[in-house]
Parts: sequence; structure tokens; C-alpha cells
Amino acid sequence: MTEKKIVKIKLVRSLIGTRESHRATVRGLGLGRLNSTSELVDTPAVRGMMNKVSYLIKELN
Repeated sequence: MTEKKIVKIKLVRSLIGTRESHRATVRGLGLGRLNSTSELVDTPAVRGMMNKVSYLIKELN
């Protein structure tokens, strides 16, 4: 049985003034308000989303 890797992320910068596609990506990552956190399975799709909005989030692992 393989164990899935989990990545924890936190929204550390405001979405005000950002592109609409970046706001949608942050919502897709399960983040809403400032300082909200989310735990996601570490997949290439999630990593790509994290790279797109890397200036807004912080990885907690």
C-alpha cells in the first residue's frame, strides 16, 4: 500500500489586485481568506497550481 504525500499550504498575501485566473487558482487550492491553510495530495496538477500563485502562498511542510 502506497502512502500519499500531503502538502500543506497557507495564503500569506492578499488577492486584491491579482489576476482573476490567479484568484480562481487560489480558490481551487481550497484557500479562501488570508492566513487560511489547506492540506492537499501532492500531485503534478497541485504543484502546477502552486507554482502559478507561488507569490501568494507559503508551503508549510
